[in-house]
Parts: sequence; C-alpha cells; structure tokens
Amino acid sequence: MLKITNIEVYYGNIYALKNISLEVDQGNIVTVLGANGAGKSTLLKAISGLIFPVRGGIEFMQERINGISPHRIVRMGISHVPEGRELFPDLTVLENLMMGAYIKKKIKEIADDLDVIYGYFPILRERKSQNASSLSGGEQQMLAIGRALMSNPRLLLLDEPSLGLAPRVVEGIYRIIRGINGKGTTILLVEQNAKVALTIANYGYVFETGTVTVVGRGADLLQNEHVKKAYLGR
Repeated sequence: MLKITNIEVYYGNIYALKNISLEVDQGNIVTVLGANGAGKSTLLKAISGLIFPVRGGIEFMQERINGISPHRIVRMGISHVPEGRELFPDLTVLENLMMGAYIKKKIKEIADDLDVIYGYFPILRERKSQNASSLSGGEQQMLAIGRALMSNPRLLLLDEPSLGLAPRVVEGIYRIIRGINGKGTTILLVEQNAKVALTIANYGYVFETGTVTVVGRGADLLQNEHVKKAYLGR
C-alpha cells in the first residue's frame, strides 16, 4: 500500500531523515519507534505532503505522491492525526468533526460517518456541542482521531496518540485503534511508548537520529535486546 524508498529530508542544514526506506502492507498496523528527534514525525509529515523530501520516493497505492499537495493526498485516502492533536479549540466537537469531512458533499454520507465515529467514541456524541478546548486530554485525542476518520482514509497516520495520557486512557485509545484496523483501515503508528505499540503492531521500525536501525515483526521486536534496553526499560 505504502512504499517509501531512500527518502532524505532536511530542515535547513539539519539532516532529519537519512536514506529512509519502509513499507506498509494493506490491512496492517506498522509502528515507528524512537526517541524525540529521531525523525518519526518528520516521516509522517513527508507522507502527508507537509514537507517534501529532497531525494527518494513515496508511493501510495502504486502512485508516486512526492510533491503532491496535502489536500490531494487526503482525497487519495491518507489522513494524518498530528502530534499534539492540533484541534480547533474554539470550535465545537461537531464542528471539528465536520472539518474532517470537507472533501464530502452528500449530507447522508456525512451523517452516516458521524454515526460511525460516535460508535467508536460515544463520549463525543455527548460532548458534540462543547468546544474542543473544554475536553480532557483523552477526549481530545479521540476527537483528533475521529476528525481524521471522517474522510474515510485507507491509511491512517497516528503521531504519538498516547502522549500525555494516563495509562488507563491509553489502553482505551489503543483498543479503539485495534478496532479501526479490524474494520479495514491500515495504520502507520508513530510512538515513544514502545511496549503498547509493539503489542498491537504487525511490523515495526526503530528510528535513531534519522536512520532505521532495527526492523522486524512487532512480536520479535518485543524480544529484541536492543529494543528492550533502549525502549522497554531493560
């Protein structure tokens, strides 16, 4: 579904991604692990068209998407939940969700999609008239994911969905992520919480200072000694 080949990204003189290659097969959950500054968020921004690689290729459904504008990439079937959620704080929950449906015109289709989102996140139905800024951290993360799902993506990019959340809330968020994947949405997941990410991931990549250092199946990476020492507290 997604194939990235030898991409390089710079921020000014900073070499952010160095010859990165990875693949995401349709129907899978693939996770990218690494510390702050490893290049994880930069990767997602490159996929969604927010920054452009200076070298290499990004293909989605066998079509090259390098240099394509973000709104066209959304129409092709990729949605991005950014780190920090990036909600519209002064808009209501419903208005935020409607922003995710901007590529659609049919009222019935939008209404059906809202029902699906409320099925995943019942609390959002209860809070639909509240401003996004009034929600808890966990509810804001639910809203950010729900907004991205309103475009019916084939591929969902999730950037640090557990960031700043209590363990109980993280457990609930990840249970829903598994449910979303179970209904056919492919997921590329960026995380620092290696244990929870690898528990649900089919495959994983470890980034260190802009390069891929370890690759493998999620279950295998949980047993990898380097991953254990660096990311699992051993």
